[in-house]
Amino acid sequence: MRSGERDFSRNPLRLDGMDKILGRTPYLDDLHLRDPDLLFAATVRTTLPGGVLEGIDFGGGTDWSDMTVVTARDIPGTNAVRLLENDQPVLVEREFRHAGEAAVLLAHPDRRRLRKALLQVRLAERPAGVPVFTIEAALQGQAETIPGNTYTEYRLEKSGPRQETGHPDTVIAVEVETPSQEQLYIEPQGMVARLAPDGVVRVEGSMQCPYYVLDALVQCLGLPASRIQVVQTATGGGFGGKEDFPSVIACHAALLALRAGGRPVRLVLDRAEDLRVTPKRHPSRSRVRLAATPEGRLQSVAFDFDLDGGAYRTLSPVVLSRGVIHAPGPYRCPDVRVTGRAVFTSHPPFGAFRGFGAPQSIFAMEVAMDRLASRLEMDPAEFRRKNLLCPGDTGPTGDIAGEDTHARKALDVALERSGYARRRTEHEAWNRAGGPTRRGIGLATFCHGAGFTGNGETHLASRVTLAATAEGKVELLVSNTEIGQGAATTLVQVAAEALGIPMDLVVFGPVDTARVPNSGPTVASRTCMVVGKLLEKAARRFLEQLPPAGGKGNAPGRPDFQEACRKLHALGGAGEVTETYAAPPGPAWDEKTFQGRAYASYAWAAYVAEVEVDLVTFETRILHFTAVQEIGHAVNPQIALGQIEGGIVQGIGWALLENVVWNGSGVMANDRLATYIIPTSADIDGIDVILLEEGQGAGPRGAKGIGELPMDGPAPAIANAVRHALGVDVDRLPLTPEYLHARLAEQQEVHSWLSK
Repeated sequence: MRSGERDFSRNPLRLDGMDKILGRTPYLDDLHLRDPDLLFAATVRTTLPGGVLEGIDFGGGTDWSDMTVVTARDIPGTNAVRLLENDQPVLVEREFRHAGEAAVLLAHPDRRRLRKALLQVRLAERPAGVPVFTIEAALQGQAETIPGNTYTEYRLEKSGPRQETGHPDTVIAVEVETPSQEQLYIEPQGMVARLAPDGVVRVEGSMQCPYYVLDALVQCLGLPASRIQVVQTATGGGFGGKEDFPSVIACHAALLALRAGGRPVRLVLDRAEDLRVTPKRHPSRSRVRLAATPEGRLQSVAFDFDLDGGAYRTLSPVVLSRGVIHAPGPYRCPDVRVTGRAVFTSHPPFGAFRGFGAPQSIFAMEVAMDRLASRLEMDPAEFRRKNLLCPGDTGPTGDIAGEDTHARKALDVALERSGYARRRTEHEAWNRAGGPTRRGIGLATFCHGAGFTGNGETHLASRVTLAATAEGKVELLVSNTEIGQGAATTLVQVAAEALGIPMDLVVFGPVDTARVPNSGPTVASRTCMVVGKLLEKAARRFLEQLPPAGGKGNAPGRPDFQEACRKLHALGGAGEVTETYAAPPGPAWDEKTFQGRAYASYAWAAYVAEVEVDLVTFETRILHFTAVQEIGHAVNPQIALGQIEGGIVQGIGWALLENVVWNGSGVMANDRLATYIIPTSADIDGIDVILLEEGQGAGPRGAKGIGELPMDGPAPAIANAVRHALGVDVDRLPLTPEYLHARLAEQQEVHSWLSK
């Protein structure tokens, strides 16, 4: 299916669409405004990139009698944000690692009083001396904060027989860097917390992972989970940025609410504060060495992949693991060695962002593939085609590629659809004509695993519930959140189809930990594939126990379905069906050796970018973009197309425009929408999306995950197109005019020196 086509039988209108279009959807900042007890909250933060909190000075010009104040001493539980490791404090007690750490929390009924409060934290610089802001400085052991300044190191190795040709291999070495990137969700981070009359702490807000927030609150407040309720409100985007940080905001709001005697406290970051202190995409450095036979067969991949993790561990190990697994690309190669490290720096912690480490390593691999093709004097498309995995091949983790391996088909469709060969010839002729612009075409072939890596889904053991309602409908009870991606519609579609009933008889229940089971976080392209499959299975069991109504049995789609549901609801607990995840058959995953089946399904893609570079301004314009992806089955093709188009635009921004500028304290300096530049509709022209549906994924009707996939391909395709246009290698993102001008100047200097 092409972008823009619509099949209404598979593309019902989004269930949340009209309310959002008409502005009727209440977001967090719309709630509780009329509550006379509401307190507004603010955070006092550190300003040095690491050091010691020596004291807190409460200014005499402020009336503190009616101000709610919380410090680390007021935390009743453990002063650590629960995630992979308890190394990040909820509030600074003494030592801190980066500028922007929360030290004191304030709440007051009057926002103006908060802004005028005279409070200062007295800080001393860290004894170790200068902060660490780069991967190289961290690995050199400067100002070591944790052993070796390294959070995690992973190795992926595969050895096999090489092809003997009697001729030496062609070898290239590439070093590239990718920058941080801000998720820039529409709605900033925010939470409201209060103590309910029944003694339950209720926290509601903008989030992706309600059970992550619940676990963090249990640890911080020292309360059992039965006394904490987490509710997701309408969420204005996430892209990974609302995976772990909402746990921090939730703990802060809850601490203030308890300190204030249970009054509701609303803590919403303004845009500048959100940009400065929340996690972003990990910066990376990759060193890639590729070898191939003279005929263009890959012989070895050696890959050093390093991520800047920032000042605390947070999610860096799992981001790193996905980056390492995807680093060798969708290619057949007998000898693969990848070493990945996540290192400490004095930046605020980096975290989840769409693609989850894979865009960084895929960028490096695809740039290297183009350079090796040039060295071999081969067309980049043909070089890739020779090396793409096919069914029966052994992949980098030792897993055998199955029949759902469609890398070649994706490439062939992309080349045909884009007119790649013809357009490449036309662009080269354009450049020879010597006008004021240069044009180029580039491609990237890649794959992305859906769901948690390795044994993650098994450990999580997700659960979903279908419940009959008094109105004769079926309610979906899941902890997965609608954050703009369409989950509330696609999951309802899956359940309705499996039950054989219209969608209006299925209700997407409120995401409230007091009601819904833990079906896992809304991350990793897992919602439709993993949770959707569970709902499909639960629907079959639901039909089996549906009581006869009118003597017509319990066949799907029968006219008395609602009457049967009402009867089932009247039976109480019998009106609910819960399904729990069980791992599919296949090779086990070894988390130490990175061998086995890393993901239940891979989605396959090939992207082709055409660009034009102005030789006066050095601005890069996208002429056309072709995106082909095999995704198994699109439950709702229109939503799938929107996901892919949105991901491509984010990838274009990362490639060309988005440049996080760090100040001397290691926090984001361009913390305004006016200074952090993202693509607009004026920057995007002609995105052609083609969905290939082979129906062989692990999800409902063979669906695979697609949320991460479209982030992986745009940057390398664009970089390779710019290389084709200008004839210069690029080794970092974003490809700003200043950078491209400098690269051309360097090339001219080299040519001038060689001519002498």
